[in-house]
Amino acid sequence: MILCNIITPQFPGLRRYDRTCWCWLISIVVSIGMWLERFVIVVTSLHRDFLPYLGMYQPSMWDWTMFIGTIGVLLYFVVSVHSLPADDFGLFEMRTILPEAEVEE
Repeated sequence: MILCNIITPQFPGLRRYDRTCWCWLISIVVSIGMWLERFVIVVTSLHRDFLPYLGMYQPSMWDWTMFIGTIGVLLYFVVSVHSLPADDFGLFEMRTILPEAEVEE
């Protein structure tokens, strides 16, 4: 968690890691670190004696399906955004297509 949440965000300050692909990878590592932090909070709170549940926490089928579903939704979003044509048409080309546009060439 310390590596993911404290050390990794320091890299964009360096000249070598200020590109978009590095920032994307660093954001993924930070997201993993935040998930690990939440997991540690939940597991530690379920493991303490002062709760009615006295055993060691073992993730159930529902916990795993929520985790896998979250990853699936994120991957679906990334694939959808990657496959959509975001910048195939420039603004000038869209202006020439519209009938009410008055474009001087």
